[in-house]
Amino acid sequence: MMTKEGGRPTLSVESIMPKAQRKRGKCGSLSWLCRQPWSMASPEHPGSPGWTGPINQCLTRPRQEALPPGPDLPCPGPEEVQDGPSSNSSMTTRELQEHWQKEKSRWKHVRLLFEIASARIEERRVSKFVMYQVVVIQTGSFDSDKAVVERRYSDFERLHKALLKRFGPELEDVALPRKRLTGNLSAETICERRRELREYLRLLSAVRAVRRSRDFIDFLTRPELREAFGCLRAGQYARALDLLGRVVPLHEKLTAHCPSAAVPALCAMLVCLRDLERPAEAFALGERALRRLRARESHRYYAPLLDAMVRLAYALGKDLASLQGRLDEDQLRRPTHRGATLKELTVREYLS
Repeated sequence: MMTKEGGRPTLSVESIMPKAQRKRGKCGSLSWLCRQPWSMASPEHPGSPGWTGPINQCLTRPRQEALPPGPDLPCPGPEEVQDGPSSNSSMTTRELQEHWQKEKSRWKHVRLLFEIASARIEERRVSKFVMYQVVVIQTGSFDSDKAVVERRYSDFERLHKALLKRFGPELEDVALPRKRLTGNLSAETICERRRELREYLRLLSAVRAVRRSRDFIDFLTRPELREAFGCLRAGQYARALDLLGRVVPLHEKLTAHCPSAAVPALCAMLVCLRDLERPAEAFALGERALRRLRARESHRYYAPLLDAMVRLAYALGKDLASLQGRLDEDQLRRPTHRGATLKELTVREYLS
């Protein structure tokens, strides 16, 4: 059947299909049309693989009708370019694989891996013992802050006793490598002990309550933090900053479930950098600490940190209106509260 559209005659599907097929209605018409060989590839039919005309003539869906992004994906603005393939993309199979591999990497499960990388014998006046180097790596993304600490067997022993006291039933399948009375310093024993301690840490970290416990976190960070805060109290800011720079990344990984736990150490780094006359770096550390105190305005470090940041912003010539406004709001909430300065707070940490 010939019809007119825009002044030009057009040919309908019903006019070229068999009469028997025509009786089946619209669905039958479409089914018959898709089975014809010229509907699969022809240089004369837009949208087919053999189409040689302009691409924009075979697009059936305008760009504005693209499906909205999911809840976990960023929503690009009208002027932004999406990273993913568009509806008329000519990406190769390899490019598509690389794209989706990149997308999947954003949602990789993050966990900590423990390795006993090496061991050394330390000799004191009246004793010898082995120091084991514990390396902690975060999986799920490239980890540029690989943490390294050293612990001796007696440290593992104290940790195990504390965990058994608190999580006894949950650790029935976790055993600390047994203590040996002789041959502890032989190369064979040290190598075997390294493997056993690595497995021990792996089993502990597999228990969520254990890896988030104060005992486990203190085992990996407290000795270094105590030394760093001791140097801060003694005015040895460069030494304290060096120690904190090595242990804070590990502390942040271990306390990812509780962001405010790393605030005292970050503030200690701010104090060190400020007293070493490095205000720009101190301000950057303060911003990190403030992000961890989001929605925690009642935290004991909140007001002293804001006060220190206002002073740093003024010294650096930065816009301090927002920081000053937050500080004023805090003072209105607690008008009679006279808190300690940031430095007074940090020097009180890790005294025992």
